[in-house]
Amino acid sequence: MGVALKDDLVARALAEGFSKVGICAPDAVPDGAARLAAWLAQGRHGQMGWMADRAEWRGSAAALWPEARSVIMLAEVYTPEADPLAVLDQRDRAAISVYAQGKDYHDLVKRRLKRLGRWLLDRAGGEIKVFVDTAPVMEKPLAQAAGLGWQGKHTNLLARDLGNWFFLGAIFTTLELPVDAAEESHCGTCTACLDICPTAAFPAPYQLDARRCISYLTIEHKGQVDEALRGLMGNRIYGCDDCLAVCPWNKFAAAARDIGYQPRVGAPELAELAALGDAAFRARFVGSPIKRIGRGRFVRNVLYAIGNSGMPALAPAAAALLGDEDAVVADAAAWALQRLGALA
Repeated sequence: MGVALKDDLVARALAEGFSKVGICAPDAVPDGAARLAAWLAQGRHGQMGWMADRAEWRGSAAALWPEARSVIMLAEVYTPEADPLAVLDQRDRAAISVYAQGKDYHDLVKRRLKRLGRWLLDRAGGEIKVFVDTAPVMEKPLAQAAGLGWQGKHTNLLARDLGNWFFLGAIFTTLELPVDAAEESHCGTCTACLDICPTAAFPAPYQLDARRCISYLTIEHKGQVDEALRGLMGNRIYGCDDCLAVCPWNKFAAAARDIGYQPRVGAPELAELAALGDAAFRARFVGSPIKRIGRGRFVRNVLYAIGNSGMPALAPAAAALLGDEDAVVADAAAWALQRLGALA
């Protein structure tokens, strides 16, 4: 029954819209806990205290749910149709990470996972738990163990048949299912992802210092960003796609299948975004992952982009926020005006 059930599961997952499926045992990443502990000990998680709070669960899928016997890992593609690096030359506009251009992927992937999970329960019984980037699960190492792809030198997962534009979802089950062979790295001597990083966030291949990563700085980091890093952020106001976009394996990338990943946000004008109050911000980004960082952090990022634009015409947008009630926003406005040579 195991092989037949797995074949049916894979077929069902692909029919639901997933692009790839793999299965591993919960204990398939034996060095996961030690690798995580070393990363945390170096402080490379920055302000992401939740990474350390549940480290014992994050480091081992078997510890997270001891009853689980199999981990089903699934990939869902969101490949962009246009070059995400092109907007970096449009200094008066905001560069927003591809994954945040459409609807919130948490909702889209989890809905699909739940449908697949219900099918599995009806088909074979057992118990399940589904996860999409909101629980202490090391999705990328598990996905490599399940054969979906490998963690590249940029630490993201990539695959020879998908590129690296895909989300990961997981279904833990008490059913014993046949496992897949783990994938090996196929990065070779390529260092494109490391070389392009604006802030040198990779201390070495396969290592990331989140404290220097623009995705972390624009999304997770609270308060003021180090001035030495602000000038390196360019017009990236939510996430950064540079290391993903230059990966040579993207020439084999599959097209996104869900229309929910079609861009809704685009590359809006920085001046327009700087003028958003709290209510307008929430209304503008309803249903988007951008909404979760709040207006203050978002406008802070916009002001850093204005400061990096080299366009004095944007100075009034920054000047209007010098007295903002959010001290971090006011600081960013002053920095932007200083960079533009417009601070009296």
